[in-house]
Amino acid sequence: MYSDFKHFISLFPLLFIAFVMNAQDNAVTFEMNLSKEKLGINERLRVEFTMNKDGDDFSPPDFKGFRVLMGPSQAISSSWINGVRSYSKTYSYTLAPTERGKFTIKQASIVIDGKVYKSLAKTVEVTAAVAKPNDDMNVDDYADDNLHLVAEVSKTNPYLNEAITVVYKLYVSPSIRVSNYRPLDNPKYNNFWSQDIPVQRLNAENGTYKGKAYRYVVLKRVVLYPQKSGKLDIEPLSLDVTVDVPTNKRDFFGGRVYTQTNKTVSAGNRTINVKALPTAGKPANFGGAVGDFDFSVTTSKTSLNASESLQAVVEVSGQGNLKLFQLPTPELPSSLEVYDPEHNEEVRTTLAGTRGKISDSYTIVPSFKGKYPVPSISFSYFNPNTASYHTVDSKEILINVLEGPTNSQGNVNTNPTNTKHSVVTTGNQFNFIKLNPNLTAKGTHYFFGSRAFYLWLLLPLILIPLAIVLHKKRDAIASDVEGNKIKKANRLARKYLSEAKKTLGQKDAFFIAMEKALHNYLKAKLKIETSEFSKDKISSLLNEKDVDIETIDGFIGLLKNCEMARYSPFSEVQMQQDYDRASKVIANLDKQL
Repeated sequence: MYSDFKHFISLFPLLFIAFVMNAQDNAVTFEMNLSKEKLGINERLRVEFTMNKDGDDFSPPDFKGFRVLMGPSQAISSSWINGVRSYSKTYSYTLAPTERGKFTIKQASIVIDGKVYKSLAKTVEVTAAVAKPNDDMNVDDYADDNLHLVAEVSKTNPYLNEAITVVYKLYVSPSIRVSNYRPLDNPKYNNFWSQDIPVQRLNAENGTYKGKAYRYVVLKRVVLYPQKSGKLDIEPLSLDVTVDVPTNKRDFFGGRVYTQTNKTVSAGNRTINVKALPTAGKPANFGGAVGDFDFSVTTSKTSLNASESLQAVVEVSGQGNLKLFQLPTPELPSSLEVYDPEHNEEVRTTLAGTRGKISDSYTIVPSFKGKYPVPSISFSYFNPNTASYHTVDSKEILINVLEGPTNSQGNVNTNPTNTKHSVVTTGNQFNFIKLNPNLTAKGTHYFFGSRAFYLWLLLPLILIPLAIVLHKKRDAIASDVEGNKIKKANRLARKYLSEAKKTLGQKDAFFIAMEKALHNYLKAKLKIETSEFSKDKISSLLNEKDVDIETIDGFIGLLKNCEMARYSPFSEVQMQQDYDRASKVIANLDKQL
């Protein structure tokens, strides 16, 4: 008996949980739902009374302030899911307002299992007539009212070269569904340096738009640095969206029937008022840095022997337009051999802007024994948070060369200007002109019977086999179709890039000429004005022409380099590399097109 009692006690929690779940399943709900809480006097209102269990003696409210156009109509939905029955019954009314004002739709009642249940009363506001009432709205109008693409700009009045963020959000009303979308036109961001922040996943979140509840998805994020003061326009992003819109029809189970339509939505133009940097207090060495930065000059060592090397690093770290200004150059003694700097960037872009560090690393090799001071250098920047300029000075560094030859002049030249060396002459610098030329009389020669005579006589016999060999070689070249295509493509590439080659070493002129060459090539090849196209459109166009992905990426990459070159330093080696890449890309395009 004790064991039976113990067994019952152990089952008691399970019985209690089953009882609670059964009670929840059997809980009766009776609710009133309105199609909208605010409407024009020329619109229609749909009122639904929904219960999860069938009942009797349904009693609707009197609908004061409204006229009943249709109803009550009934819809019943019943289903079994995992052994659990789901039931829903709805009484629907379509009402027309009779006057303006605020009206209360009072409680409705119904008897379920012998008990009376009542819905909650709700208030409706009736305003003046609207331009297009909801009963006259078609599917497209309904989608327009419930779908919005918004460009949220973090700051509309930034300073020149101050970061602003643009986030593109697609707001979707809970009453409609979005099944697909594709971009129609991406903004070009003229007069801005732009950096995209990739959206890894599309996550729907709850939000509000103009005071109403919506779900929204972040589609695109970009950080912009204005490169010009005054009013600048941000071009709109446009999308083609496939939307499922509810209709007034119901299916067999009482659920709403949806219809599909395509809508074009645009974020609209946004105007940014860019403030110029103040001239008051502007340092003479200001190079365009805008943000909040730290500055330092360091060396890998301060004591070494002659012919050994050390690294001097000029570094700026912090947050701001790190990719849009050049670092100051250290003034080093002319007795030190200094190589061109290696530029390094460790930069990441977030919604707050660009953050990280950039540096120039100089390799220095001393030739003579002695002490060489590296003077302090200054770095100036404008901080938009304080609206003022700041200047940071580096510490002076002393390089001590312990062992090595001594400067022949007996002292170490620490002046950072070039040293002039005296010219030492070797050998005889002046020679006398010969007064006696020792000329001899030229002998008389006859052409007939001479070596030249026999050479011209045998020349036709020599040319005949040579002509045969050349003819065979020409036929072989003509039959090499693939080789001829490659040669033709290479000639075409050299033709379009000839202007760029002439300006190698001149950054701005070179990249302008190369960008023009790339667009002119597509213009000539495809008979289109590619200068009006975005990079995405050019990529799509080449993809339609069955150009391989590697060649398309190479072409788009060159266009991006041309844009980046306006604001970033490029060495002559990088220009030569881009020129070689451009020749290869144009040649590959010509073969495939």
